[in-house]
Amino acid sequence: MRAVWTALAVLLLAVAPAAAVELAGPLTQGGLIVGTAPPGTSVAFEGRKLRVDPQIGTFVFGIGRDHGPEAALTVTHPDGRVEKQTLAIAPRHWQIERVDGLPPRMVTPPPEVLDRIRREGALINAARSRDSATMDFAHGFVLPAKGRLSGFYGSQRILNGKPRRPHLGLDVAGPVGTPVHAAAAGEVVLAEANLYYTGGTVAIDHGHGLTTIYSHMASVGVKVGDHVAQGAAIGTIGATGRVTGPHLDWRLNWFNVRLDPQLVLPHKD
Repeated sequence: MRAVWTALAVLLLAVAPAAAVELAGPLTQGGLIVGTAPPGTSVAFEGRKLRVDPQIGTFVFGIGRDHGPEAALTVTHPDGRVEKQTLAIAPRHWQIERVDGLPPRMVTPPPEVLDRIRREGALINAARSRDSATMDFAHGFVLPAKGRLSGFYGSQRILNGKPRRPHLGLDVAGPVGTPVHAAAAGEVVLAEANLYYTGGTVAIDHGHGLTTIYSHMASVGVKVGDHVAQGAAIGTIGATGRVTGPHLDWRLNWFNVRLDPQLVLPHKD
């Protein structure tokens, strides 16, 4: 059996109500999908086996910024029956942002800091690599700080005329000292006061490979191992690291796949 779905995730494999696998979330570049399956079901996305909660069957996967028009989902039922599905991934258009007049060291880091950048990158990669069984993500996400949205997921930045990697977070501009809160409950897995690129940085594990990262903070008010509730204070907006002004860079990751934080926020009527 083979089927194709459009940009909104829908009921999947409804061969019988008790055997249905459901997907919720936007099937688009940057989207987070939360699914449910009957106990004993195995699910793989693009060949990667997903963690499926053994009691309630919850699983998640994410779709990257540059994902192509189709994705493969494989469902192995408890009776051993295998179904391969093709999901239609909706494309998006990205903003181009130009920032000129930056000091050269803000565009190309000096050679003497490259070792530091690699060490700090390894810390962040380790935080994103966690695959814990917790499901703190199940209660959803909220915007972690008050302020003007000043930078958007997927936008391409051109610094001093040189194209850079796409921006893969959501920027919230605000005065230094503005409180930053946990977007969802979870365990703090990274808490650093002064990373080269991201300054004051916190990473929170929400389960099943989902993490949020909060960067450029003036102060970090949590430590590794803390479990924080949704909305708990974790620091303050700052202008630390590689920035042009005070703001929070908020990111949502499914392992090493960066997702669009705006897509998981509650819709306003």
